[in-house]
Amino acid sequence: MWGRIISISSVTGPLMSMRGESAYATAKAALVGLTRSLAVDYAAQGITANAIAPGWIHTGSQTEHEAREGNLVPILRSATPMEVAAVAAFLATPGASYITGQCIAVDGGNSVAEERSQ
Repeated sequence: MWGRIISISSVTGPLMSMRGESAYATAKAALVGLTRSLAVDYAAQGITANAIAPGWIHTGSQTEHEAREGNLVPILRSATPMEVAAVAAFLATPGASYITGQCIAVDGGNSVAEERSQ
């Protein structure tokens, strides 16, 4: 037997936080905890479980504030939905069969950069 569980979380909660977003951050951190528990419970059956933690994403619903924040990440832009989808597609392949219980940040380096000015 084999399978893939791919959760979409956020960097907000498991890796970072924002003012006034405690409920959102709690939910997204809990999703990563659930994913890790599933990874342990089902690994012996060939089922992997991983979470993707997107940062700022350029979509039609992205606010001006979010777009400005996205321009401050080390890559200097928000991600595209396809960049997040590419990680999910990889995690679904046989090549990702030894990756389980992980939370993969797709955030242009935002969660590792300490400085925001250039």
